[in-house]
Amino acid sequence: MPVQEHRPSTRIAVAMSGGVDSSVAAALLAAEGADVIGLSMQLYDQRSGEQTFGSCCTLDDLYDARRVAASLGFPHYILNLEAQFTETVVRNFVTEYAAGRTPIPCTHCNSELKFQTLLERAEGFGAESVATGHYARVERTDDGAFHLRRSVDTDKDQSYFLFGLTQAQLARTRFPLGGMRKPEVRALARQLGLRVAAKPDSQEICFVPSGDHAAFVARHAPETIAPGEIRDQQGTVLGHHDGVQHFTVGQRKGLRLSSSVPLYVLKIDAAEALVTVGPRSALDERLLRASRVNWIAGTPPADARVSAQIRHRHLAQPGRLTITGPSSVCFEFDEPQPAISPGQAVVFYDDDLVLGGGWID
Repeated sequence: MPVQEHRPSTRIAVAMSGGVDSSVAAALLAAEGADVIGLSMQLYDQRSGEQTFGSCCTLDDLYDARRVAASLGFPHYILNLEAQFTETVVRNFVTEYAAGRTPIPCTHCNSELKFQTLLERAEGFGAESVATGHYARVERTDDGAFHLRRSVDTDKDQSYFLFGLTQAQLARTRFPLGGMRKPEVRALARQLGLRVAAKPDSQEICFVPSGDHAAFVARHAPETIAPGEIRDQQGTVLGHHDGVQHFTVGQRKGLRLSSSVPLYVLKIDAAEALVTVGPRSALDERLLRASRVNWIAGTPPADARVSAQIRHRHLAQPGRLTITGPSSVCFEFDEPQPAISPGQAVVFYDDDLVLGGGWID
């Protein structure tokens, strides 16, 4: 009788936030027979009391992740990434707002902190790959290349935040929820008896739970705050402000201006402490320039006709892509788009395939 070779199960590190998505992702992999370990990130000093975080990244979330791991029967570890989070995410957020740009911290946290750091740490635990609860899909083609695609659940799709991933990272990344819809995920969590089944999704920036990003910037970079003028497109002074960190392109509320027509922020010049406002129609633009572009395949797409998404909730729109440098592009939309905001990410798609993306200049 032949002796069967014993093959150890694949070890996978699951990034556990303490929410329902990462918990179900871990449960699915464990059910497949993977040797799962849970990794959670501690992003700030839980003991200081100086900084109050929102509905994610809290001490309670870490406890929830540990309880889920215990209930599913796999080990759980907490990684202290306070210094990396401050340097990579918080400092960028403050610097960008002070410069009159609109940052998107979730993208920096995902591509520059979560995946890069977790993949490195996972190796230390003997894990071959890292899994998360993101709603996105990874596919491997016959020639060995890896593709990032939108989630089946288009309402929850998070591929916009993942454009910075590389081939090497995608090769070791798993998204178990990419083929599921959110109601299915919650139903499975209830079926498994996970205590986080009904836990609400986080909606705010974790380190600015109040939503008052202007006060956060003023507290962390007071030297950058300067009062200035609010002008119309003709240069007429309409009012004054306490700092450009109070504004984003496309903003209407909070301008404290008297006008016969609604006014929107059109442009922010941090160097001159100048905010330009105008009517809604003046927000529409067709052309954008972007830098620090990452192409997931390693090279730009051969076809210049692609679609571009300029905000998380923006529906990707078609246009023409022009490569202007090793990591810079111009993109011209077929139709004008509202509030193209410097500092935000632009992500390029071919249907549901993520080609890459960069930062709007």
